[in-house]
Amino acid sequence: MTTTSYLVIGASHRTCSGAVRDRLSTDEAEVAGMLERLRAAGVGQAVWLSTCDRVEVQAVHERPNEAALAIAEAMADRVGLPTSDLAPQLYTRTGIDAVRHLFAVACSLDSQIVGEPHILGQLKAAHRSAAGAGMTGPELEAVLQAAYAAAKRVRSETPIAEGATSLAAAAIQVARDLHGDIRRCGALLLGLGDMGALVLEGLRDAGLPRLTVAAPVDRRAEAAARRLDGHFSPWAELETAMTGADILVAAAGLGRYILTAPMMEAVLKRRRRRPVFVVDAAIPADVDPAVAGMDGAFVYDLADLERVALQGRVGREAATQAAWMIVDEAVAAFARDRAERAAVPAVAALRSHFEAERRRLLAGHGDLDAASATRLLLNRLLHAPSEALRALAADGSGEGLAERAAAERLMFRLFGLDRVGRDGMACDGAEETERDKDERREPGREVR
Repeated sequence: MTTTSYLVIGASHRTCSGAVRDRLSTDEAEVAGMLERLRAAGVGQAVWLSTCDRVEVQAVHERPNEAALAIAEAMADRVGLPTSDLAPQLYTRTGIDAVRHLFAVACSLDSQIVGEPHILGQLKAAHRSAAGAGMTGPELEAVLQAAYAAAKRVRSETPIAEGATSLAAAAIQVARDLHGDIRRCGALLLGLGDMGALVLEGLRDAGLPRLTVAAPVDRRAEAAARRLDGHFSPWAELETAMTGADILVAAAGLGRYILTAPMMEAVLKRRRRRPVFVVDAAIPADVDPAVAGMDGAFVYDLADLERVALQGRVGREAATQAAWMIVDEAVAAFARDRAERAAVPAVAALRSHFEAERRRLLAGHGDLDAASATRLLLNRLLHAPSEALRALAADGSGEGLAERAAAERLMFRLFGLDRVGRDGMACDGAEETERDKDERREPGREVR
């Protein structure tokens, strides 16, 4: 199986609206059903990865285009759209591009927040689900293990993860400056973006006692609340939930403001102007810029938190560039390894063919001396390639000349021939002598 058989198709924050991603996303209990749908469509090796930023299928198939269509149809059915309507919001990668994409995802280079730590764990969980459903095989296992190895290198050899964790630390610092003891505060998570979850995890570690989760899709918010050991609030009751929150973390990324100025004004009145720390962790923004001008609302987006963390963009870009270099090195090594493995059967077949010719010659010409036997073996081995090259040379068309040139280049590369051989001086054994031809024609001694 070559790298051309690898395939990734999905929807992410870069290509798809948050509303469609919410409908496309799957809970852990639903993954098995989606994998079974793919199996029934003829996709036998696949991982269904569903996160806050993306829903994608990583697969292996001999006919990637057919598999991509089957996967797109399964996704379209899930969101209740015609495939033609969903297709413009999907990305498709095949071959080495799919491998590079998968490595980038594992290394958190394709996340909204480069370096965020959740995606690798989410990918491994999706991998376990696929393995449990019998949807993995040697080709898929190979590329996933290589992606994990690349991610480990990126984490250990670059400071890329420090950017995301420093943003969470900055949010904790601002919360303490505004509210004092975090252990007396309550927080509300709006939406399920990874950076929002990262900030909330930091706040919980710092002693935050109360957490409520709300998201446009209530079932996803309930699942997240259980996972984060918090409470669930229906999206329809958002304003009520906001009133009891000292810290609001917006991470929905729906492409429209979910925290508007009139809504925030009403919340502040109910809170009797007690301050609210608002973290806009969404891309695109969830918070109306007008909210930042209100008394009692302290709004920080990711750029603000980065400034608090005193981490310059130059340092972050350098870490990202170093991480991409590791990814490209790992992709090249993976492709080289797969190509070498793919070449093994051909090399074995060639060796077997040569050995069979040697044995047949010894069986029919056991009385020859070493020089005669080796000359005859050489001519026998070169006979078919020589005839093929002559046939190509006889074809004077442009296509024939191009095929001959390609064949000669390949021959010189495979056998390590030098320029002398290209001029004919190293090819003396390619022509059979009359004696050799007579031996080939001798009754009972025909070597085929």
